Amino acid sequence: MEKITDKIAALPVGTSYFSLEFFPPKTAMGSSNLRARLDRMSRALRPLFVTVTWGAGGSTATKSLELAELCQRELGLTTCLHLTCTNMSKSLVDKALGDAKALGIRNILALRGDPPRSGEYRDVDEKSGGDGSKEEGEEFEWAVDLVRYIRRQYGDYFCIGVAAYPEGHADESDPAGQSLEHDLPYLVEKTQAGADFIMTQLFFDVEAYDSFEKRLREHESGAFRTIPIIPGIMPIQSYQMIKRTTKLSHARLPPDILSRLDAVKGDDEMVKKVGVDILSEMVTHIKTEPSPCPRGFHFYTLNLEKAVSFILERTDLIPNSPLDYESAILDPPIPSISLNGSSMNGSHSLINSQKKPPGRRQSSVGSDPRNRVIITAPQTTYPDFEATASEAGILSEPINTRANTLAISEGEGSLGREATWDDFPNGRWGDARSPAYGEIDGYGVSLHMSIPSAIKLWGYPKSFSDITTIFLKHITGEIDAIPWSEEGLNEETNTIKTQLLALNQKGWWTVASQPAVNGIRSSDPVFGWGPKNGFCFQKGFVELFIPSSDWPTFHTRLTSSEISEQISFYASNAAGDFLSSDSKMDGGESSTNAVTWGAFPGKEIVTPTIIEEVSFKAWAEEAFGIWSEWSRVYGQRSETKNLIEHIRDDVWLVNVIHHKYVEQEGLWELLLS
Repeated sequence: MEKITDKIAALPVGTSYFSLEFFPPKTAMGSSNLRARLDRMSRALRPLFVTVTWGAGGSTATKSLELAELCQRELGLTTCLHLTCTNMSKSLVDKALGDAKALGIRNILALRGDPPRSGEYRDVDEKSGGDGSKEEGEEFEWAVDLVRYIRRQYGDYFCIGVAAYPEGHADESDPAGQSLEHDLPYLVEKTQAGADFIMTQLFFDVEAYDSFEKRLREHESGAFRTIPIIPGIMPIQSYQMIKRTTKLSHARLPPDILSRLDAVKGDDEMVKKVGVDILSEMVTHIKTEPSPCPRGFHFYTLNLEKAVSFILERTDLIPNSPLDYESAILDPPIPSISLNGSSMNGSHSLINSQKKPPGRRQSSVGSDPRNRVIITAPQTTYPDFEATASEAGILSEPINTRANTLAISEGEGSLGREATWDDFPNGRWGDARSPAYGEIDGYGVSLHMSIPSAIKLWGYPKSFSDITTIFLKHITGEIDAIPWSEEGLNEETNTIKTQLLALNQKGWWTVASQPAVNGIRSSDPVFGWGPKNGFCFQKGFVELFIPSSDWPTFHTRLTSSEISEQISFYASNAAGDFLSSDSKMDGGESSTNAVTWGAFPGKEIVTPTIIEEVSFKAWAEEAFGIWSEWSRVYGQRSETKNLIEHIRDDVWLVNVIHHKYVEQEGLWELLLS
């Protein structure tokens, strides 16, 4: 139950440290896989602390607390819980803080969160206690309000961190309005209200960060002279992801960094390698700058481990231990065999290969991360905590050494490939078993823009046809975002613009799609991706909102004998009703549809885009939640709000996949005939 600032103060002079951020996965399988990943990363990397992102209210907040409990109690990691305060009632804030204290968590990152909604939305749902009675007084509009409240209620029990923006905070989604000087009075106020450390937004412009930290250290208030300032670092996981992230956060990509990424943007693997180079250079530069306290770095992992592991090792941030045994087994050892009385040992790959020091005792199961109770039963019920008598006597292989675990986290050998299997298929269209599946930020449903920006883009729709017009304008490029997509159409999607316009004109609103592709070279400027000399394939698919009046007829067509063998579909509505092409399968098994894949020299088939039932259901819940967030932009009893809520409750979200990828027009003929 340590405070972050106490741990920093205890570090030797000249020591650097780092922390890792995680978010609650969207699926149960993702959560299970994250637990194994966290255990491995904690042993291989040894972060000073970890942080867990917060989703305000409902199941997302519960998942945040469950993940924080896993980190703090089960894995023994010093944990910092993010807590956003806007659009949160006092009772919800009190509950979150009380739960954190009960879990032994002593560190809170106090954040503002989304811009406050209109006061009329803070009604019984948010301002009431359990009995529906109104609460008096406390409302949280700014992070400083939360800092003051925590200090007033809990004294110095919690170590409190606050956020800062090296390039200035763009509150109204306007990069031109970013200004560090404008932010400084607010940051001074948060610090003087009781903040113990500062953690920054992600950035890629190290010169801007240098100026930011220098300005803080020399600020006339003296508020930042010795406070820990921890720069936020986001590993580059893919070209599209980093472009989207920097757009949403208004973090500048310097021209030299952008040119290095542009040169490899079609190859995800090379983008990650170049990204490791870029981030390692940034960290190395900042490490050399003078600081009044130990130099720290905070990594936004996105629940992935490979890139951050490489960066940490390359920049020498991983703390050493005298117990490290620097020899990593990358593949399971081949058992010894005996031929005519002579022993022949199987070989296995090593990095930093060294002979085992003479006289060192081979460890047994007792060297696991926790003590295990030896039981007399022939089988264990809780294998993490129990061992049978026969297991206890078996000498363990050097599998849990720091070097070996680090090699696994970096994807080396068969164990590493198994551990980092989801390094590329992640995000909205990745594998739902991955901890990284879903939104990149892990903060839950959001429009990713302020209320004034939303109104400027979408106005005040008052009819079904007005909503149709918004979708059509997005396809034609007249507006650059809709609530379900913060970007305009890319080059690939532009090749099916005519078909998308036709669908939207009939009131079938598209939110995702891709054309069919049959063996295009990986070097193709529009459809290509991956390493050189490869071939890319895609099944055409489209995801759209359909009025409930059209759904029965369309469902009948999708399940007809002449169509059903060509397609797979998934459909859901806001009430949670679900139908799919799998419903007719014997045994009720659900299918997994790889809709993008590539064949490359010397590699297994790569499938970065997958659509399946569990991922569709997770996304459908979010997609209908976005309708709700959009409605909250407008007044409580407004015509526009009522329209959006009515549409949310009426439409079906349907995803249709056409399996005959050799037929480029097959999907569109089916939908538009």
